[in-house]
Amino acid sequence: MSLPGRSTLDPMSIAVPSGQSRATRASGPGLNLRQRLRRVAEAAVTPLELSDVLDVFHPLRRGADLRGRIIEVRRETDEAATIVIEPGRDWSGHVPGQYVRTGVDVDGVRLWRTYSLTHGPRPDRCISITVKAIPGGVVSDHLVHRARAGQMVQLAQAEGEFVLPQPIPAKLLLVTAGSGITPVIGMLRNLFSRSTPYAGDIVLLHSAMTRDSVIFGPELRSYAARGLLRLVELHTDVDGLLDVADLDTIVPDLAERTAYACGPAGLLDALQAHFDERGLELATERFRPVLVEAGEGGTVTFSGGTVVEADGATPILDAGEGAGVLMPSGCRMGICMACVLPLKEGAVRDLRNGALTVAVPGETGPGGVPIQTCINAAAGPCHVDHGG
Repeated sequence: MSLPGRSTLDPMSIAVPSGQSRATRASGPGLNLRQRLRRVAEAAVTPLELSDVLDVFHPLRRGADLRGRIIEVRRETDEAATIVIEPGRDWSGHVPGQYVRTGVDVDGVRLWRTYSLTHGPRPDRCISITVKAIPGGVVSDHLVHRARAGQMVQLAQAEGEFVLPQPIPAKLLLVTAGSGITPVIGMLRNLFSRSTPYAGDIVLLHSAMTRDSVIFGPELRSYAARGLLRLVELHTDVDGLLDVADLDTIVPDLAERTAYACGPAGLLDALQAHFDERGLELATERFRPVLVEAGEGGTVTFSGGTVVEADGATPILDAGEGAGVLMPSGCRMGICMACVLPLKEGAVRDLRNGALTVAVPGETGPGGVPIQTCINAAAGPCHVDHGG
């Protein structure tokens, strides 16, 4: 006997329309097998995102943040090494002479630097950068002396205009010094690996401290021995610094050559003046070592224009609030992460352990380096983006 107003149907059967099972309903109407499996996987890894798990097992997959896995670290000189990297599936390739922004985690801090791509054609899709360790260079020292196969790095797509025109000019002059050879070696490796060999005339003028410190020295000398280029090596310990006044003697047909130069700023400035005086064009790529002088305290500039002088013991959060800057905050103990803001430039020091975090324009990612303002103090001049 049924009660008034109550259906005699099983209440559970009302929720499932005819011809639709509970399993179908749970996976969603009209979903294909791939979509259903993804929903199951997302449910299984909750509260994590599925991409978080995939990053662990397949970090180089298409659609992920662009990364690379170090395959080999090959010593070039005592202070330089070539890092061979397998890039993620979304790597778009490059033109010889371009550079890649590379993010490296050093002691828990991600730092970005730019390095020229030095590889020639490779059937395995791998790319390479060649790094010279410089005094005070945190990232360069790490890559040359501490990086190991299997380590992951962050990558951006290749950039840069320091590339050869098409068609390749019949006469080239390449002037390099120190690690300035790195973009040029990429050009040469690709030129000399073409199915139709380059038949032009190349003069390579390279300056280094000593013969043994010439990066890619044996390879460059091999090219010269095979008649692929004319190599002029200058070693500072014997020949002194390159004097651009000698350039017309070293390269008598200077005006007939398409010229490229890469190296220290002083050399490039002198070369540019030399070419300008003669009405000649010169393509340059400027390298500058990234050095941040860390101190105790400094000037903190906030994105809204407020500038504060802060000592080395005052958290940036307190310094900003003291100057009337509206700052996000929470626990104020370095736990909740509510106070995190991007450091756009400069250095800060963690008051708990003394660890430095550094941001360098053009080297650090465009979003800056996230820092906890409640436990970091200025370690020299710095710029913090507080969204104001």
